[in-house]
Order: sequence, then C-alpha cells, then structure tokens
Amino acid sequence: MDATHLDELIELEDSYWWHSAKRRLVVDLLATHAPPPGLVDEGGIGSARNLLEFQSLGYEVAGLDLMPEAVAHARERGLTNVHEHDLTEPWPITEKSARAVVLLDVIEHVPDPVATLRHARMALADGGTLLVTVPAYPWLYSHWDKLLGHYRRYTASLLREHAQAAGFRPVFLSHWNSFTLPAACAVRTYERIFPAGQKAEFPRVSPLANRVLQRLATAERWWLRRTGVPAGLSLVGVFQ
Repeated sequence: MDATHLDELIELEDSYWWHSAKRRLVVDLLATHAPPPGLVDEGGIGSARNLLEFQSLGYEVAGLDLMPEAVAHARERGLTNVHEHDLTEPWPITEKSARAVVLLDVIEHVPDPVATLRHARMALADGGTLLVTVPAYPWLYSHWDKLLGHYRRYTASLLREHAQAAGFRPVFLSHWNSFTLPAACAVRTYERIFPAGQKAEFPRVSPLANRVLQRLATAERWWLRRTGVPAGLSLVGVFQ
C-alpha cells in the first residue's frame, strides 16, 4: 500500500460500506470462534481502525505493518503495541501469546503466503484462531490487482491449501461480498478492453448507494452465519 492509498483508507474507514462491512464480518467471526478476553494480533494494520474496534470489544491488541506511516498513524490514535515489520520475516511478537491473529486482505500481497502464515502460527497460543480474508477468483485478476500489489487472487481450495501447509486446520470458509460480484465482473471486463487511466482506489458511491450496500452486507452476514455464501468477490476463512 502506498501512502496515498493509506490516506484514502483513513478518510473512508468509518463510513465506506466495504470497510464497515468487512469489519463487522470479522467482529462476528471473532466473537464466535475467539471471543474476548485475549490478545489479537493484526498483520497489516492499515489505518488501525480494526485494532481500535477489537480493543473496544475487550481484546488486548498488537499490530505489525510494513509502512512506517501506518505505524505512526496507529500510535497517534493511542495504540502503543504496534511495530514496523515485514510480515514475511519472523514476527517480533512473543510466541504462543495470541488468542487470535487477523490477516485482512494481506497474504495476496506477499510472494510466499505459507511462510507468512507460519509466522502467524508461531504467535498463536495453543488452540488459537487465525482469521483471513482474501480476494477471490484468479480469473478476475487484472491490472487493478497489479496496481494494489496483489500476487494472486484465491480459490477456496488454494486458501485452504496454504493454511494447511502452514499447520492450520479449517474451521469455517466461505465467500462473501456476493452482491457486488456481477458489477465487479463487468468492470474488470471493461478494464481489460480499455486499460488506460486505472487507479488503485475504492470506487466512490453516493450516500444512498452506500446505505443500500451496507444493508445488503448485513443481510449477507445473516446468511453467512447459517449456511455460508457459495459465491462472492472475497473469501473469509477461520482456521485453528
């Protein structure tokens, strides 16, 4: 993530439907599979908004990020246990200390995701929980992914394979963000035909569209808790 993208994330983190929907999904899954109290480590903290949410729910929190700007911003927001670090290297976190490790749209950015997942495993206490989100469908990989620094998009089987190679067993695995999949397919097709002028930024929507998308995400979470979602622009996995 470059500094401009981080600034955009900071601007949109509370109001934009994508960020709030993903945060609520993660909070629901943590409450189910790794409820507080306990330590939650997040790799790739971005704007630190997720860490603040986890802290408000009764977790202790720690975070790592490659960007010094992200770490500095987190400390400005009152978070002290955050550190600049490359997640592909062994983590400077006490081994077997965490109740949960959260990697939200992170491992698609690293060349060796299994090594990063193994580092996450070393931070987890026995029986600890790993929560991961990734972009789905390799056939949707486009210039937009390259702009964001993605090495890959995932299938459910590939995410499961990488987690198991790092020593995890799957507990829950589902697609999510199903309601934007048709639009994303159309946009990616257009971008392949007319690639000029693309930017690594979140598509802006009107306040009304933003509210509608948030309500669709709420309805999807209801289904996801009960049956899972068979198709969607992203994947979410819980592993132990």
